[in-house]
Amino acid sequence: MKALYIASTGMSAQERNVEVISNNIANMRTTGFKRQRAEFQDLLYQQITRAGSQTSDQGTNLPAGVEIGSGVRTVATPRIMSQGSVEPTEKELDVAIRGEGFFIINMPDGTTAYTRDGSFDRSDQGTIVNSSGYELQPGITIPGTAKSVSISPDGLVEAVLANDSVPTQMGQLQLARFVNKAGLESLGDNLFGETAASGAPQIGTPNADGVGDLLEGYLEMSNVNSVTEIADLIAAQRAYEMNARVISGADEMMQSTTQLR
Repeated sequence: MKALYIASTGMSAQERNVEVISNNIANMRTTGFKRQRAEFQDLLYQQITRAGSQTSDQGTNLPAGVEIGSGVRTVATPRIMSQGSVEPTEKELDVAIRGEGFFIINMPDGTTAYTRDGSFDRSDQGTIVNSSGYELQPGITIPGTAKSVSISPDGLVEAVLANDSVPTQMGQLQLARFVNKAGLESLGDNLFGETAASGAPQIGTPNADGVGDLLEGYLEMSNVNSVTEIADLIAAQRAYEMNARVISGADEMMQSTTQLR
């Protein structure tokens, strides 16, 4: 009985849906996290009677045919790249992006990654790095004698050095933007990677070139909405239960047929 297989694809799809929702909820307090949603497509159809088939010698045709679907599959889990809320941290190297851009990170293997997580620190060499110790691009080093560090909305990094009263320019931050942000690959550690779907990065200066501006002393929080996720979870659970009931119903029908024999 095909109903068993069809309902099983529905249960599998809703199981994947719940996995996506659970990951969103688990990352509600992850800095710069972007929620995902599961998208589905119906599977191939069996054409039992094709619409438009001739039904008589006089040329009459069927207005509608008989098609039996094969179920559903998960086709994509795109990220929703909307802006998350911005919260103050009062830490001088914490930076939030307001706009389209991504911070550019130099990975240890020489590749480049991108992130919305602006929680930065100084390494033992004074280089600005992310929480995993990966260098922020372009490489900016803050001398150990610096009394304070500031980052302007334009991405200009300045430091007041010992015995100085006027800040000294240390470097200029740049941001990357993509034609299709949802096409970025999730690398973990709050990092994204470029793909053929995302397009090549377009590098620009903050507060110009359409990449957004920076807000020092703040961090962008996750864009996960707890109420939306709970509502989606309940809907997924109900859909799973209904598919399970279809399997139970099909099993009872098969049992009845067996008893007749």
